[in-house]
Amino acid sequence: MDNTAFHNAFQEFICRKGMNATAQRRIIAEVFFRFPGHHSLEEFYQRVQQQDASIGQTTVYRTLKLLCEAGLAMEIHFSDGIARYELAASDSHHDHMVCVTCGKIIEIYDPRIEKIQHELARKYDFLLRGHVHNLYGVCADCAAREQTGSGKGEAAAGGAVADE
Repeated sequence: MDNTAFHNAFQEFICRKGMNATAQRRIIAEVFFRFPGHHSLEEFYQRVQQQDASIGQTTVYRTLKLLCEAGLAMEIHFSDGIARYELAASDSHHDHMVCVTCGKIIEIYDPRIEKIQHELARKYDFLLRGHVHNLYGVCADCAAREQTGSGKGEAAAGGAVADE
């Protein structure tokens, strides 16, 4: 979805709800669209403040909720409990790998995961409506820092060692 289609869809949604498409909502939607990734309310608020310091955090929060309700954004919760928001595009389904050390989020997609989920749904006569698949671990950067920082690494601490 391009910028124009995104904004048109949001404006149409706002109008259908009988709400006004205010300048503040337009600014927040613009920042959201141009700031891809998985970001917290606080991160979006800071970005919005760079555009217009008069926009309050509550307005940003309510607009993010409206974007979610419109199907243009998704609210995601990882193990830290902080809500994060990302652009919801129907052609970009993905799952996540989350580093438990630094919080880095890597988007992943593998059709084998999708196939297995659908096979399981059929096996258990379950009508699948969607899913959230988050894998938690340590990213390569943090693993390297752990190796060089302690000089020992996970293997020395009794953890698993990857096959070479």
